[in-house]
Amino acid sequence: MTFAELNLNTPLHNALADLGFTTPTTIQHKAFAPIMSGVDIVGIAQTGTGKTFAYLLPVLRQMKYSKERNLQMLILVPTRELVDQTVTAVQQLTKYMSVSVTGVYGGVNMNRHVNAIADGVDILVATPGRLLDLAYHGILKLKTIKKLVIDEVDEMFNLGFRKQLNDIFTMLPPKRQNILFSATITPEVEALMREYFETTTRIEAAPTGTPLENIEQTGYEVPNFNTKVNLLEYLLRTDDSMTKVLVFAGTKQLANQLYERLDADYPEQVAVIHSNKEQNNRIRTVAGFKDGTYRILIATDLVARGLDVSEVTHVINLDVPEVPEDYIHRIGRTGRADKKGIAITFITEKEAARRAAIEALMQYTIPIQPLPEALEISAVLTDAEIDKPYMPDTLIKLPDIHTGGGAFHEKLAKNKKVNVRISHADKMMKKYGKPKKRPKKR
Repeated sequence: MTFAELNLNTPLHNALADLGFTTPTTIQHKAFAPIMSGVDIVGIAQTGTGKTFAYLLPVLRQMKYSKERNLQMLILVPTRELVDQTVTAVQQLTKYMSVSVTGVYGGVNMNRHVNAIADGVDILVATPGRLLDLAYHGILKLKTIKKLVIDEVDEMFNLGFRKQLNDIFTMLPPKRQNILFSATITPEVEALMREYFETTTRIEAAPTGTPLENIEQTGYEVPNFNTKVNLLEYLLRTDDSMTKVLVFAGTKQLANQLYERLDADYPEQVAVIHSNKEQNNRIRTVAGFKDGTYRILIATDLVARGLDVSEVTHVINLDVPEVPEDYIHRIGRTGRADKKGIAITFITEKEAARRAAIEALMQYTIPIQPLPEALEISAVLTDAEIDKPYMPDTLIKLPDIHTGGGAFHEKLAKNKKVNVRISHADKMMKKYGKPKKRPKKR
């Protein structure tokens, strides 16, 4: 099937032709007719299969031009990077349409968003926190919204956006179409649909938790963090195919530590991105990774949801994620747009249970490769890896035998005062220096 066979208008066909797209992905094909029909949708598809275009194409096909520029469509996403990515996708598809799109997110001055909204907007892409800021200040009116899209729904809950989503639902008009998209569907997402949506049509390009078939997965069992770094350096040094490598670290601290180690060997070829970095820095870093300035990008899960970088050759999991679904999202950064990709995971003994949970979700066993003979096995542990014995605080404070004890103790000086009745004449003498007498009663 080609895009020409879908019920698209000429502006959308021309935009797709400019992008060089001729054939819809499975999720784009399956989602088009149900979304066009106006029913509530939950779409399940792996990362990298074109979920953004899957909901944008039918919605833009139905969008009507309005001189008032009233907000018609709201797209909620979990991260700033995903806001920018989605805004870019809308702009690409509306190249030949009169549609205004704006993206808003936290961490920047709100005045820039206020000015953009004042000019009128048809489609708003937002993170939940900044959307509520604008709504509470009366800057944004949500009663004209006809389409609500929530992308990466499971990540919304992982980041603690449940309360914000509840608040947003109370502000939206009851008559609207709800469209949810994600690579995985968790019990919390199921509960959300039961609470707010009457009937939902489920569309699956593949069962939830299924990784892309064109991603080759492999793993290495390593003893500690320093050996993981040695292994990564060995692979980078010996494998010429690792030209665009995305490395996932579980925490900002680990990401920074890895950056310091790799930057010494690969100066100006390594970059790091996480939530502590300024937004402009994050934008420049991603742009440098896309254009090939950086060979290696180190990232945390928080910012990785918005990374849409084509031709990532390898995804390296420096650690095994605690949430099994995050593994699916991580490795989905490679093997995009029908390209082949490789995902490599470094696994310690303590991470074996996490690996088992991921394999149960995928119903697939990650093949384990033997460690290279030339690899240096480090015996140096980080502070987090050192097992510290548990020492409960059982010390009992004993009384000081030199200070006495017992029930009796000497009174304080302030408590030794004796109550003495002072006459009125004495009070007057003390106050005025001479006797004062009360007048006689008549």
